[in-house]
Amino acid sequence: MLVIKAAHKPVRSSTRSKIGLAVAGGGPIGGIFEVGAMRALDDAIEGLDMNALDVYVGISSGAYIAASLANRLTTTELCRIFVSNDSDQFKFKAEDFVRPAIWEYLRRLSGMPRLLLSGLAEFARHPFDLRVSDSLIKLGSILPTGLFDNEAIERFMRKAFTAHGRSNDFRELGRKLVIVAVELDSGQAIRFGTPGYDDVPISRAIEASSALPGLYPPVLINGRYHVDGALRHTVHASVAMEAGADLVLAINPLVPIDTATASALGKGSPSSLIEGGLPVVLSQMFRTLLQSRMQASIPKYERKYSGSDLLLIEPENDDTDMFFTNIFSFANRHDLAEHAYQSTLNDLRRHRKVLGPLLQRHGLSLRDGVLDDPDRTLLAGLEQKPPRRSQATSQLHRALEDLDRALEQEKPARKRRTPARRNTAPVRGKASSTNS
Repeated sequence: MLVIKAAHKPVRSSTRSKIGLAVAGGGPIGGIFEVGAMRALDDAIEGLDMNALDVYVGISSGAYIAASLANRLTTTELCRIFVSNDSDQFKFKAEDFVRPAIWEYLRRLSGMPRLLLSGLAEFARHPFDLRVSDSLIKLGSILPTGLFDNEAIERFMRKAFTAHGRSNDFRELGRKLVIVAVELDSGQAIRFGTPGYDDVPISRAIEASSALPGLYPPVLINGRYHVDGALRHTVHASVAMEAGADLVLAINPLVPIDTATASALGKGSPSSLIEGGLPVVLSQMFRTLLQSRMQASIPKYERKYSGSDLLLIEPENDDTDMFFTNIFSFANRHDLAEHAYQSTLNDLRRHRKVLGPLLQRHGLSLRDGVLDDPDRTLLAGLEQKPPRRSQATSQLHRALEDLDRALEQEKPARKRRTPARRNTAPVRGKASSTNS
């Protein structure tokens, strides 16, 4: 599903448009959906360079994607890393994302003796005043704050961003990258990558932004604990708009399912989600919360950022493939990424007439040849791998890319600055003169 918020007062400027990307969370399957959608945008929009946008904003799994693109990992390479798993640079291990948080379990269990002693002392003082609710609350203090270990995720991202000429430092990227997390003890959104928070390693910021309570433990940074950035807002597209983006591309991979619509289309949905038990009910509740906040934010964007265009990509509300896939499963990642790729191309195709003029405002256009190709697939452009590069050749390659982009951006600027030539030929029948 493609949601289009066209600017009420589009800014007419002689300079090129600023383009931003805002990517929401959604666990591993959300990240895979985002990779497929990004690949489709990259293929289908002429003039869009996913590695040279003006601002990148990411939360949770979306922070992986945003940071990777800002760090020169192409959509092709992201597909190789996370989908086909045949990257020459990085070997992605799905088990790293679902490794039990052993140290967190042990740390919490170490508090069991103290809790028992406290309970016995309380019983001795008030033997006839026991309250089950109070006991359950105290028992909760020994439960782990997360099931899975996120240290392995941080190590993977750190390795990815310190190899082949890339950087794990916000200040060295050359592109504005903002990763949003929430400070646990205040509930405030923290924008890593902005002044005052740009000294935190990118991999550490990603770990904090993806620490969904109950699944991953809070992350300690500068003496404060941080959790998933989705607790405040779904996409944080406003961060890109505040940074001056004239066009924001946004992706929210998690939406609630409409079982009636899905069943009517023959998609094999149950008559009621209650049949799936507590996990399915909680999933529907969480997705509904995320989408409703996103829908509530769009009118605010229209009022506050009337000069910015927004393109929001989401799954359809009858998308059983996205809803009934285990949020932490990588088993069918190829099918899911292909599904995201094709559904994004379908959205662009359906809205072609509206998108054409909107994209043109920003120096972009749709590639009709891509949209009208019935045989096009996600992995079609991945057959030929680039040559292996050492650290030195990777840095040289990045420098040459920077030079190419700088020259491309300078061309229209020089064209605007070049004054029109004056006709210096004398007018026939009159003497020409010059000022001394």
